[in-house]
Amino acid sequence: MHRFGQLQLGLVFYGVSAACQIQSGLGLDPWDVFHQGLALRADVQIGTMVIIVSGAVLLLWIPLRQRPGLGTFCSMFVVGLSINVGLAVVGQAHHVVAQAMLLAAGIVGSALGCAMSISAGFGPGPRDGLMTGLAARTPLSIRQSRTLVEAVALVVGYFMGGTVGVGTVIYVITIGPLTQFFLELSTPSKSR
Repeated sequence: MHRFGQLQLGLVFYGVSAACQIQSGLGLDPWDVFHQGLALRADVQIGTMVIIVSGAVLLLWIPLRQRPGLGTFCSMFVVGLSINVGLAVVGQAHHVVAQAMLLAAGIVGSALGCAMSISAGFGPGPRDGLMTGLAARTPLSIRQSRTLVEAVALVVGYFMGGTVGVGTVIYVITIGPLTQFFLELSTPSKSR
């Protein structure tokens, strides 16, 4: 039960952190640029669109022969709902200092939430499974498949009206190292 609680807490962290980054107004991560662009077109909340897109991405797992885990389905719903709740609670920043603080909280919180949910071991989220499935079934490496999927989401989202800015660039540059840092903190040392 401890690992399941860790998974849920990590997913809530991830969703609320996304809400912080949205409310910073400085630019979203590539997938949320896509989610926001679609949400604007469909006139729904961004968290609701995260749930819808997660379901659609899971359909792409079928030809890639990926198998979802409990964490996959939890990720679909908990992250989307947490974004919607986070947006209702976290106000939009209008001053540059508040914007920077929300952006930092969003990026660091996303990395921490990602590390917590991964280390819980209940299966990848829908987008991560798409990345690993592409890497397993095509000549693309994990890095290449991740870059391809994120780049497509970013470009399509941008043209649909998603927010791209300095926060997007900072997210792309820092999310990998920060997630690795938190994963290393959460992985027990072999010397213990």
